[in-house]
Amino acid sequence: MATVIKVENLSKQYRLGQVGTGTIRHDFNRWWHSVRGKEDPYLKIGEANDRTRKGKSEYVWALKDINVEVREGEVLGIIGRNGAGKSTLLKILSRTTAPTTGSAKIKGRVSSLLEVGTGFHPELSGRDNIFLNGAILGMTRREIQRKFDEIVDFADVERYIDTPVKRYSSGMYVRLAFAVAAHLEPEILIVDEVLAVGDVEFQKKCLGKMNDVSVNQGRTVLFVSHQMDAIRRLCNQIAVLENGSLMCLGNTDEGINHYLKGNSGSTAKRSWADNLVKPGNEYVTLEEVSVCNSRNELVETVFTHEEVVIKIIYRLKKRNFKYIHGFNLFNSNGVHILSSHDTAFAKSKKSLDNGCYEATVLIPANFLAEGLHMVGVAIMSYNPFMIHIEETEVASFTAVDDDGSKIINARGLYGGKIPGIVRPLLEWETKKII
Repeated sequence: MATVIKVENLSKQYRLGQVGTGTIRHDFNRWWHSVRGKEDPYLKIGEANDRTRKGKSEYVWALKDINVEVREGEVLGIIGRNGAGKSTLLKILSRTTAPTTGSAKIKGRVSSLLEVGTGFHPELSGRDNIFLNGAILGMTRREIQRKFDEIVDFADVERYIDTPVKRYSSGMYVRLAFAVAAHLEPEILIVDEVLAVGDVEFQKKCLGKMNDVSVNQGRTVLFVSHQMDAIRRLCNQIAVLENGSLMCLGNTDEGINHYLKGNSGSTAKRSWADNLVKPGNEYVTLEEVSVCNSRNELVETVFTHEEVVIKIIYRLKKRNFKYIHGFNLFNSNGVHILSSHDTAFAKSKKSLDNGCYEATVLIPANFLAEGLHMVGVAIMSYNPFMIHIEETEVASFTAVDDDGSKIINARGLYGGKIPGIVRPLLEWETKKII
């Protein structure tokens, strides 16, 4: 298969707090270096786009030295934490912004859906916007008319097709925008995290259409999402971005596991030194989260028959501050397995002084299914309700069966991977009734 996207040494630099490239002095300095055949001096001073650290430079690299090749008919999933550079990369590939250095070569017609309402004129009706978008893609009026009914039917907005789109809800907007982007026969379809706006039924419809565009029509799809289940079902190649750098480019399982467990900040222990920006506010800050076994040992892998201990260390910065702490647990598909909050602590009338506190919670043995699990932490207060800390991927661990090769293991229990997100040992009773 032919290569349709080739990204070579691609970098994008921004100057913080500025619209455009900067001051006249900076522009003149750039020009003076250019006419003498020298490198742009401001390319040397930029910092990585790491939002957890206090930067010193006013220049940041949203992307740094990205190299990617995508072949015809492939579905490339682009994943990473917020601020990793995913949307910047898609904007460059969509030609809505230019790279600072490097190149992005694209072969074929590109249709992009980067945010709700991309390419739509709010004063025009849905019908007019369909024809406008088709014309921008270089299609004739006859080609657009041939696809028109299919687009309207997919978006399910027939009743409102002659209404100005500024009166559409965000859900209607994205339904029509996706339908236009997917049906006007692009060689390359670029979709950012906009499907989160639609309902569950429409999300499934979109995933089905993207799969059809790739598998049955041989077109290329670039898909950004935080929904690992959708990424796993749709993509055959994954690019993992972190702080503007490409950390992993591989198959689906390799990419997702790298993101969830490797370089996304999700390990058995996560701590924030004093030189880092800590999650929290003027009331409380998060210091450390760790995953241990019953012997108080830090673990990245636990057996399903073992207990798991989650430890949360935070610093209280105000006295007599009423709050509640808790944690959330997710699996590798992003499914929310459980939440637990220390309600007994919240009901306590005890007055707490400033300082560091450690909260510990135990997940019982023989409860979790096999697989990678992500730990999130939350601290909030009520009256009025306020979320002080909400981190979704601060630590991770993998649950494994200790004897999964056997159907019945040494402890007389079923071994191996069991369907479901939990696998508790429930009590059964069997008796003869006749």
